[in-house]
Amino acid sequence: MILGKIAELNVCGIDEAGRGPMAGPVCAASVILPCDFDVSILNDSKKMSEKKRNEAMTAIYTHASAWGIGWASAEEIDQLNILKASLLAMKRSYFNMMERAGDLFDCNSIEVIVDGLYCPDISLKNMKALPRADGLFPAVMAASILAKTARDRMMIRYSWLYPEYEYEKHKGYPTQAHIAILHKNGPSPIQRKKFHLKGEGQLTLF
Repeated sequence: MILGKIAELNVCGIDEAGRGPMAGPVCAASVILPCDFDVSILNDSKKMSEKKRNEAMTAIYTHASAWGIGWASAEEIDQLNILKASLLAMKRSYFNMMERAGDLFDCNSIEVIVDGLYCPDISLKNMKALPRADGLFPAVMAASILAKTARDRMMIRYSWLYPEYEYEKHKGYPTQAHIAILHKNGPSPIQRKKFHLKGEGQLTLF
């Protein structure tokens, strides 16, 4: 884990959550942490318990120098593909962060680290994509946590609208229970129609 004084460089971490589900949006977050942030509470969100994620989420929202959230809908995922939609959500999260930050940061003074292989379409000189950055850089860990918790909460809200799909349990991921529900009920209004199950070709439930 790369810790220490990296936040003093105005490092912005960007990460997404929700590339794998068969339903719902993809969510991205952008975060800049202050140099005195307690990075010991951070990790790749996938390696944290729900309780630890929520505790870290509260600390990030409260103490981050800047943060932003961006979304791409299921319809946009179908239109663009999941990679392009994820990058779009990242772009939206960055501009949401900068809008919320106001005059606190000059974009030229920020180094942006994106988790993954590709960068969103943002005109920045100091931006790079790094695989597994969500386990290396505190700002990217923080972005991972915000994206994951925001999306999970959104899927719980969708479960209030469509209780028969049990989104509060599987969050749209391709679990056996979710696939059984789709066989029974057909697609929900937030279904990703072009979802592909790995190794099985296109999902042809509907």
